[in-house]
Amino acid sequence: MGCLYWFLLVFVSWVLLIPSTHELQTSQVQVLLQLRKHLEYPSSLEILENYEGDPCNLTSTAHMSITCQGNSVTELKILGDKPVKVSDFNGHAIPNQTLSESFSIDSFVTTLTRLTSLRVLSLVSLGIWGPLPDKIHRLSSLEVLDFCSNFMSGSIPFGISRLDKLQILAMDTNFFNGSVPDWWDSLSNLTILSLKGNQLKGPFPTSICRITSLTDIAMSHNELSGKLPDMSTLTSLHVLDLRENKLDSGLPVLPKGLITILLSKNSFSGEIPDQFGELDVLQHLDLSFNHLSGTPPSALLSLPNISYLHLASNMLSGSLPDHLSCGSKLGFVDVSDNKLIGVLPPCLDSTSDKRVVKFGGNCLSTDSQHQHQESYCREASTSKQSRVRDIGVLVAIIGGAVLFIVLFGSVFLILCRRYCSRVKIERHTRPKVVHDNPPTVVSSEALTNARLISQVAKLGTQSSLVYRWFSLEELKEATNNFDSSSFMGEGSKGKLYKGRLENGTYVAIRSLTLLKKYSIQNLKVRLDFLSKLHHPHLVTLLGHCIEASGQDDSSANKILLVYEYVSYGNYRTHLSENFPGKVLKWSDRLAILIGVAKAVHFLHTGVIPGAFNNRLRTNNILLDEHRIAKLSDYGMSIVMQENEKIEAKGEGPKSCQKTKQEDDVYNFGFILLESLVGPIVTGKGEAFLLNEMASFGSQDGRRRIVDPVVLTTCTQESLSIVVSITNKCTCPEPSSRPSFEDVLWNLQYASQVQATADSDQKSDS
Repeated sequence: MGCLYWFLLVFVSWVLLIPSTHELQTSQVQVLLQLRKHLEYPSSLEILENYEGDPCNLTSTAHMSITCQGNSVTELKILGDKPVKVSDFNGHAIPNQTLSESFSIDSFVTTLTRLTSLRVLSLVSLGIWGPLPDKIHRLSSLEVLDFCSNFMSGSIPFGISRLDKLQILAMDTNFFNGSVPDWWDSLSNLTILSLKGNQLKGPFPTSICRITSLTDIAMSHNELSGKLPDMSTLTSLHVLDLRENKLDSGLPVLPKGLITILLSKNSFSGEIPDQFGELDVLQHLDLSFNHLSGTPPSALLSLPNISYLHLASNMLSGSLPDHLSCGSKLGFVDVSDNKLIGVLPPCLDSTSDKRVVKFGGNCLSTDSQHQHQESYCREASTSKQSRVRDIGVLVAIIGGAVLFIVLFGSVFLILCRRYCSRVKIERHTRPKVVHDNPPTVVSSEALTNARLISQVAKLGTQSSLVYRWFSLEELKEATNNFDSSSFMGEGSKGKLYKGRLENGTYVAIRSLTLLKKYSIQNLKVRLDFLSKLHHPHLVTLLGHCIEASGQDDSSANKILLVYEYVSYGNYRTHLSENFPGKVLKWSDRLAILIGVAKAVHFLHTGVIPGAFNNRLRTNNILLDEHRIAKLSDYGMSIVMQENEKIEAKGEGPKSCQKTKQEDDVYNFGFILLESLVGPIVTGKGEAFLLNEMASFGSQDGRRRIVDPVVLTTCTQESLSIVVSITNKCTCPEPSSRPSFEDVLWNLQYASQVQATADSDQKSDS
C-alpha cells in the first residue's frame, strides 16, 4: 500500500510538471513582449500589443516575421526605422538614432536566448547599441545571424565562434572595432561573412582561408592593414569585397571561381598577377585607387565573362598590345590616370554605345587633349628602371659580402679542426605547433550576383534550403488535394497553388503539363540546372514531383514544381492605385527595379549556359515581407524548350513562329515604363509606347503621363536617368539596346542621386 501511494504521488507530480502547449505558447509570447519592451516599442512590433494568442499564428508584415516549428519560434525577423546613416562617399557609419541610455544589450540578449530553437535571427535598423555579449553563443541552433545597421561596438565576441551551425553572419554598418579575431575556421558551415562598414583593424585573418564553404567575404569600409594571404583554398568563393581598407601587400593568389573582386581604395602594390587572366568566370574586377604598377595582363580584357574592369588611378605603365582582343561581354573599362603609353588597342578605341571606355590621364597618342606628354610616363618608367638597377647593384654587393663570409667561415672551420681538440656544436630546435582542427569541406550551391552582395542575403534564409523530390501525396496534403481554396491563379504555363508542408513552411506549387515524348531524364537534367540558380532576387525552386499518366505517346505527364512562397503580392498590384497598402515611392520602385536587374544580369552572365527569355512582366515580380523583389517564372524556357520542339514537329512550320525568343532587355523596358506611369493595359503596351514616349521629353508631358506618386517623390535628375534607359531598352532595333550591365549601372546611379537628394531634404527639414 505504501509503494502504491508513493507511485501515485510521483506520477501526479510528474504530470503537473509537464508544461502544456498553451503554457509553451504563453512563454513564447512573454519573451516576444519582453523583447518589444527592450526595443522600446518599435512600430515594427505594434502587432504584439494586447496579443495573447499563439505567436506562431501572427501574420507577417513588411517589418516583422515570425516562423515556428511545433510550438517554438525558429525564425525572428524585425526591420526597424533607426538606420545608421552612411556617407555616400566613404561609407563610414555616422550615428543617427539609437535606443535610449536605459537600454541594456546584456539584458536584451539574455531575453533572446530564451528562444532556444531560433535558427534565423534578423534584427536590422533597431538602434541597438553597446558591445555584443559573449552569451550570444547560447543560441546554439542559429544558422543566420543578422545585426546590420545598428550601433553595436567593441570587439566581435568569441561566443560567435561557438555557433557551429552558422551559415550566414551579417553585421554590416555597426561600430565594431579592434582587431578581426582569428577563430573563424571553427565556423565550418559558414557561407556568407559580411562585416562591411565597421571600424575593424589589424591584418586579414588567415583562419578565414580555411573555411572552404565560403561563397561571400565582404569586409569593405574598415581599417584592415597588412598582407592578404593566399586564398586559392577558398574554392567556393564567388564574391570578395575588401574595398576601402589599408591593405598594402601585393595581390594574392585567388580562387578560380570568383565572380566579383572588389579591392579598390587600398594600397596594393606590385604588378597584377598573370593568374588574374585565368579567372574564367570573373565578371566584375575593381582594382582602382591603389599603387599597382607594370602592364596589365592582356588576358584580363579577353576573359570570356568579364563585363566590368576598373583599373584607374594606379601606376600602370607600358603599352597595351595592338592585337589585344576584348571579351564579348566587356561593357565598362576604366584605365584612366595611369602611366600608359602608345596607342589604345582597336577593341578599346570604339565609339560603340555597347562599351564605355575611360582612358584620360595617361600618355596615349589616341586622345592628346586629355593625355599627358609621353615624357611624363617615360620618366616613371625610367625611374622604375633606375630603381631596378640600384637594387641589382645592392644585391651584387650583398652577394659578395655573403660569399666572403662563407669563405672566411670555411677557413676558420678547417683551422679549428686542426688545432682544437673538440668543437661541440649545440643545436636548438623549436617545437612544432600542431593545429588539430583541419577545415571541414562543405559544398555550397549558393551563387551570387556578379556586381554587389544584395542586402537580401542578410534577411532571407533560402540559401540553406535543399532541393529535393516531393511525393504527390505530400503535395496533395499540403494543398488539401489541390482544393479551390488553395488555387492562386493560372499563368501562361500552368496553374498555381499555395500549400503548407508538414513542417509549416508555405510553398507555391506550379502545375505543368508536358507531352509524354518529353524525356524524363532530359527534364531532370534541366530541373537540376534550375535548382542551382540561387540568387537573393530569384524565387527559389525547392523541388519537383513528376506524375506520369497514360500509356501511349500522345498522352501527357503532369509536372509539379515547388517554389518558396513569397507573401506580399506582385509588383504590378503594388503599382495599382487601388492597392490598399502603402504606396511605393520612387526610391522604393528603384530598389525593386535594381533587384530585378541584378537577378536578370545573373541569369544572363552568372551561370553557364545563360538563361534567357525569362518572361519579364511586372506581375512576375513578387515582393516579400520586406518588399524585396524576387523574380518568378524565370528559366521556364529551359523547361519548356523540348516540349515546344515536340509540338512544333507535330504542328508543322507554322508553330515555329510561336517559338520566337522574346528579348529580356525589351521586356524589362516595359517594366521600367510601368514603374514610371503605372500598369499598362494588357496588349496595349507597344501602342502606348509609340504614342506617348515622346511626352517624356518635356516637363508638361511628364506631368501628364507620369504617375503622380513618382512626380512627388523623385528628383528630375533621377527621373531623367530612368527615362533615358527606358527609351534605350525599348528601342525597336535589338542591336541598339543596352546590356543588363548598363541597365543596372544606370538604375544604381539614379538611386544614388535620389538617395543624396532625400538625405539633403531631411537635413534641411
